[in-house]
Amino acid sequence: MDLGEPVTSASLAARLRVPTGPLFFPVTAYGPDGRIDLDACRAHVRRGVEAGAAAVFACCGTGEFHALTPEEFQECVRAAVTETAGRVPVVAGTGYGTALAERYARLAADAGADGLLALPPYLVLAAQEGLLRHYRRLAAATPLPVIVYQRDNAVLTPRTVVELARTEGIVGLKDGVGDLDLMQRIVSTVRGEAPGDFLYFNGLPTAELTQPAYRGVGVTLYSSAVFCFAPEIAQAFHRALDTGDDPTVRRLLDGFYRPFVDLRAKGRGYAVSLVKAGVRLRGLDVGEVRPPLHEPAEEHVKQLGQLIERGYALLEECQEGK
Repeated sequence: MDLGEPVTSASLAARLRVPTGPLFFPVTAYGPDGRIDLDACRAHVRRGVEAGAAAVFACCGTGEFHALTPEEFQECVRAAVTETAGRVPVVAGTGYGTALAERYARLAADAGADGLLALPPYLVLAAQEGLLRHYRRLAAATPLPVIVYQRDNAVLTPRTVVELARTEGIVGLKDGVGDLDLMQRIVSTVRGEAPGDFLYFNGLPTAELTQPAYRGVGVTLYSSAVFCFAPEIAQAFHRALDTGDDPTVRRLLDGFYRPFVDLRAKGRGYAVSLVKAGVRLRGLDVGEVRPPLHEPAEEHVKQLGQLIERGYALLEECQEGK
């Protein structure tokens, strides 16, 4: 297959700006021997695209970027690119220190990815100047458009984000901090000092729970882990937000998303392992998570199954009420 040339920054931003559905962050599938199961990876991506995903973010946080070798990473990204066949953009994760981030960026470009999600640098607590240098170095080293993911040890000031927005090749900011005051100041400052097409994403775990608030700040894009195992629920919520169907938004928030977040909070690493358990519950064997993550407790998996059933029942009630 000829993977072709990566899309330009402008075209990726245009494809993401008005999404037709949730942004899909697939899990990475492993076989019984613990190795990558590319057939299951492709099946997972295929189901997501067919269910209406607006984009595929491969080998990112939900996809256990931290647990993949460079070779596995490239195989998984290439599988996602092959499976989407250009129907939606594929954005690949990258991270660690600057040199390794550049290496993963090259691997992603060679695999045919359309863009990069730059995860926080590994471990270090860098000043704003150092973070800016890191992301600028990364953007200069790759033809792929870069989305910067702020969270944990990479929390950015409005001034730093202005400089990122002025940097060629950096097209957006994904927020995993959840400080709406900070996000409002970032959006306002960039709008005034670096006007253009800079994108913003709500990247909190189970972003649907906070998305009504983020929309008030002007952040309309969000990642959806729920889309991995309950795409119909995620699509219905996305559609309700877009159309102003507040009753459906409230019913799904109260009856499904908030209980899911409560369940997710019962274990460390559940933002990944519980999602992966959900994919298995829905009939696709994607294996377990790799260390240092661990599998959710059996009781929690049972509760997840019940909650998924409840979510689909709520969805039917919402549709019948229209």
